Order: sequence, then structure tokens, then C-alpha cells
Amino acid sequence: MDEVNVICMKWGTLYSHDYVNNLYNSVKKNLKKPFKFICFTEDATNIDKEIIIKPLPEVNVPDKHQVSPWEKLGAYAKDLGGLSGKTMFLDLDNIIVDNIDCFFDFSNKLSIVENWTQIGKGIGNSTVFVFEIGKYSFLLDNFNKDPMSVIEKYDNEQIYVSKTLGNELVFYPETWCKSFKKHCLRGKRFFKYFVEPKIPYNVKIIAFHGHPRPHEALEGKWPGTIIPYFKKPKWLAKYWVIAND
Repeated sequence: MDEVNVICMKWGTLYSHDYVNNLYNSVKKNLKKPFKFICFTEDATNIDKEIIIKPLPEVNVPDKHQVSPWEKLGAYAKDLGGLSGKTMFLDLDNIIVDNIDCFFDFSNKLSIVENWTQIGKGIGNSTVFVFEIGKYSFLLDNFNKDPMSVIEKYDNEQIYVSKTLGNELVFYPETWCKSFKKHCLRGKRFFKYFVEPKIPYNVKIIAFHGHPRPHEALEGKWPGTIIPYFKKPKWLAKYWVIAND
């Protein structure tokens, strides 16, 4: 069985090392294929020693867009940390709840989750995608040549990738990856405080994009909302537990 790669990126201070370590432990539990786990980051402090650390790929993101996900385009580098072969990219705030081998076996094209808020528009959500290293290096090369022209044309990196690839991009079955706040939370407004979030049927990965993040959801907190609380999901601690340093 061929070895595969699982990669993540950590830049800045938005996510702690716990997110990297927990993601790695989740992959170990839910991937039967032999794999390497690589974190691309500028700060490896307290990251598990079993995790391979590589420098972030060079992406010419303008300063005012540094906090945006354009950095993810680095995954398409022709020489990505000396790696090769089939590779899964995972956002740090993903929660894996079931086996993920199927994501690698699905297609030889770039495989991605269809964006939940743009169904039918051909837009992927880059919270999880699988690709062959180096096959789509033109995506990064074109961006690095003139980043502002790309940024002015596309709202974010996943729209840029989706529209550029067109038919070379395929979507996973919609049950495989779900959004926590869109598909797990139940009820409206204050009713969320009384009804526990659910795990969607046949889901493999639950994405915690924006708030609440996993460590907030553990406490039933949703910062930035009118009612910043909801019923704690008792099941979440089974899949995401902050490691003891």
C-alpha cells in the first residue's frame, strides 16, 4: 500500500500547537493507510515530535491579506517540502469522527468538499482536499506573479482554485464533511441552549470554520453572537481534547 501525506498549515497565533497535535492524533486513529503527517509552520514550539515540521511555502500574500486563507495556495507548490504523491490538506480546526481512507481513494483529480453556502456554483471549500503534489503548481505560480490581480478578481483562495480548475475539480459526497454551525447546531436563537448539537449521519469530518472553534464549543461558547452560548456537545471531547503539555 502506497504511503500518503497528510498536511496542515499553522501561521500566526490564531491557533495553538494543541490544534496541530490533536489533528495528528485524530489522523492516527482514523487513517489506515501508511502516512506522513507534516505541519508547515514558522513556529514549531510544543508540536509533537512525531510530526514532521517544514517551513511554510513561499506565497506572495500582500501584507493586508496576511490573515486570510491565501496562504493555503502554498500547498500547490511544485516542490512542496521535498514531498511527493497523494496528499490530503486539512484545516487545523477540523474534527475527524470516522475513517478517512475514502478521501484518498475517491478520484485522481483534485477532490474537495463542495462549499455549503454555494451549492451548485462549482465552488469547493478548502477545509479538506486531496491532490497530487506538483500537479497544480500553476495555481501558486500564477498567484505569485501578480497576487493583487488574483485577489481583486476572486474573494478568496478556494474560489480562485475552483474557478481556475473547473472540470479538473471534483466534489466529495456531501455527507462526508459537514459544518459544525450549519449542520450540527439545532434550533434557532436561544433554543440552541437547550438542544445538544448532533453528529450528522455518515459524516467523516466536521469543520469548525470561524467561531465557535473546537475549544470554544467544548464549553458551549459562541463568541460574537447575540446569544453567545449553546448546549455543550458531550460527544466533542471524545474527538478533540487539549493535550497536557
